[in-house]
Amino acid sequence: MTFRSMTCFIRVGFVCSLGIMSGPLITKADTATGEDLKFQKAFDAANDRALAYLAKVQLPDGSWPGNMKGNTAIASLCVMAFLARGYTPDLPPYGSTINRGIDFVLGSQNQEGSLTGRGGGQMYSHNISTLMLSEVSGMVNPERQKRLDEALAKALKLILDAQRVVKNESHRGGWRYETHSKDSDISHSGWALMALRSARNNGAPVPREAIDDAVRFILRCSEKDGGFAYQPGGGSGIARTGVGLLCLELSGRHRDAITTAAAAYITRDFDKKWTERFAFYTLYYVAQAMFQFSGDEWEKFAPKLYDAVLKLQATDGSWAPLNGQERQAGSCYCTSMAVLALSVSYRQLPIYQR
Repeated sequence: MTFRSMTCFIRVGFVCSLGIMSGPLITKADTATGEDLKFQKAFDAANDRALAYLAKVQLPDGSWPGNMKGNTAIASLCVMAFLARGYTPDLPPYGSTINRGIDFVLGSQNQEGSLTGRGGGQMYSHNISTLMLSEVSGMVNPERQKRLDEALAKALKLILDAQRVVKNESHRGGWRYETHSKDSDISHSGWALMALRSARNNGAPVPREAIDDAVRFILRCSEKDGGFAYQPGGGSGIARTGVGLLCLELSGRHRDAITTAAAAYITRDFDKKWTERFAFYTLYYVAQAMFQFSGDEWEKFAPKLYDAVLKLQATDGSWAPLNGQERQAGSCYCTSMAVLALSVSYRQLPIYQR
């Protein structure tokens, strides 16, 4: 069974058959408001410099350079950075860059359906790559779409099978590093849940209970201080709180007691904690999460976010790692995550639309 036979959908607004576009597609419905408008000129320019950098350094095989060369997660994040700015496959100026990235990920899938490839990353790489392929599905040409359909069907089955592994009750519904892991963590589970939500939004027959079980695991990671833990019973952290808030918002739990407490936790601790570990991972998740939470909280949070990200961009358009945990991933990873954080108000990626 192919993903196309599972979905049969059309993404209106992403496929343009009437002409060739030379700039990003930003629709009227995606117009920024409030604090976003004040910063839009600055983050438009920053994103454009960053994408020019990513296009320039892309390797011939479609991957991106760094200590984790050949990593499908980094390639997928880079592709999504272009999509988030409104660029699409096949159309200039970055269509060929996007297509090479997609083809690299598709070519990395093994017989079991894993999209991890040779660059490592286990379920991180698989889940992020599955999300990217689901987000780009419907934008590519028919030949590439056929390959994508087949790859997505296998990739989604692998995620669902990994969730069904017998686990301790507190870890049930989540994911970990390996497909056979008997425990779960909020980081892997966040990417897996977004991949499933994206596919289900597209019409794929992802069982509702799979989403519900994943949400229940996310909820078991919530803490009394409003934050979220890496695993149930652990301490709160700002990045994992961003994961928890985003996943709950995307799953329909908008502005309930738990998400409101999580938004307050992020707002309270962002300035002093976002650079502690995994800085760009934190930026990505808190940006997406707070934008989904929206309202006055986003209007108050956005200036702090934009200021934190914009002042760190290098003259060549890239962002460099800020701490040891992300140095292994390298500047292309950090740059793609920064673009995705700065692109929330464009609302171009379907999974992140309000």
